[in-house]
Amino acid sequence: MKKFICIMLVACTAAVAVSVSACKREVSAPVSGYDIFAIYDSENRTLTGTVDFDYYNNTQNELSDLKFELYGNAFRENATYKPVSQSYENKAYYGGKSYGGMEVSGVENCAGWTVGGEDENILTVNLSEPVYPEQRAKIKISYTLTLAKVNHRTGVAEKTVNLGNFYPILCAYTPAGFNEAPYYSFGDPFVSDCADYSVTLDYPSAYVAASSGKTVSETETDGRKKCSYTLNNARDFAIVLSDKFEVASENVDGVTVNYYYLSDANPQTSLAAACDSLKYFSKTFGAYQYPALSVVQTGFCYGGMEYPALTMISDGLDADNNVYTIVHETAHQWWYAMVGSDQISSAWQDEGLAEYSSLLFFENNPSYGFTRTGIVTSATAAYRAFFSVYSQLNGEVDTSMNRKLCDFNGDFEYVNVTYNKGLIMFDMLRKSIGDEKFLNCLSAYFTQFKGKIASADDLTGCFLKCGTDLEGFFSSFIEGKILI
Repeated sequence: MKKFICIMLVACTAAVAVSVSACKREVSAPVSGYDIFAIYDSENRTLTGTVDFDYYNNTQNELSDLKFELYGNAFRENATYKPVSQSYENKAYYGGKSYGGMEVSGVENCAGWTVGGEDENILTVNLSEPVYPEQRAKIKISYTLTLAKVNHRTGVAEKTVNLGNFYPILCAYTPAGFNEAPYYSFGDPFVSDCADYSVTLDYPSAYVAASSGKTVSETETDGRKKCSYTLNNARDFAIVLSDKFEVASENVDGVTVNYYYLSDANPQTSLAAACDSLKYFSKTFGAYQYPALSVVQTGFCYGGMEYPALTMISDGLDADNNVYTIVHETAHQWWYAMVGSDQISSAWQDEGLAEYSSLLFFENNPSYGFTRTGIVTSATAAYRAFFSVYSQLNGEVDTSMNRKLCDFNGDFEYVNVTYNKGLIMFDMLRKSIGDEKFLNCLSAYFTQFKGKIASADDLTGCFLKCGTDLEGFFSSFIEGKILI
């Protein structure tokens, strides 16, 4: 996700005081599958759906339960963890506070189920019988998602309907078990394994749908459309609806890039930014693995948001920030979608890489007007302003990078530690080892971990394997020892 925070030192002080490819895999590697059918009711702002889930146990453990994240429940009125931070509430809730929620009405082919977790965010399904490693289990979940009126990932925005995280999704599995996490307002609180998707959406004919998937069928009758999509080996799936979209398209080395926009004086420039960055990142890191990419201008309180084969771009950006955000979110197709990471505990890993990948693109495409010097200087100035403000207010500053989203004291701290410090770290690393070795290490990281969830140690390990002694370098940044 891309956040833009306009900062004056006095304003910063006040803000701090207030709150402070489809992922390519070998053909023989099996994954779980989601078969989703959903009906959108625009009058009641509800999405009623079913998920036929075919679970493949790729762990080394016998499992009796499956756990699913219910991200839509974060938007209910009494949620403990609010989906929007205080500093973004006015921008997000354009008509005043509005609420939604995700209600599970039933689960079939199981021994029982409950909704719980830290914030009513976890659906636990007790299987009829244990599923062993390399075996499958099938269940069916019925649910209703009520959408808040909010410029956010999931909700009815001012000109669009944003269907990000619109279905129950299996929690990623770790050595400690299923990774359960509430919906933190800072960052992107999502960690999921790759799966195959088949999605059918029934919605009013007035809307145009932008989706993560490849369209396999489309019918229209009685004022409604029914579209079916597929997307293989992806971490999740998203759709955006609008009756105001215009569309510009281009083919890039066999990949269809569609730009869905609401108001853009230079749509071809925006489309070119998506196409050029897609081509550059494919050449530099490794081939893009999806059949298409949807770049979608939408109502969103932040700069942008990434999903596999779909990016949300705020319709409130000026021309330069629109281009920059498109490139940043396209970079996330490599660092989040194809190569996954724990965005809850080490957000710098994908955000820092997406920022630095954007820098690499602009450095090699000077016609867009951004320079390496300009980007690094801006990030460094912002980071130093953050450090100065926090030092004056608190006497000390925690600049450690591996920490949970809930441990950040606000958007200001989160952005500077994950985006700006991450970019500064990668730029200093590149200067230390040289361009060739730096890019070779990133390419090796992509090749080794595409389709997987890589840890922070996996990323740093790829640089250590390149024959460079960098343990002290990484620890000084990640543990917050270095003074920038």
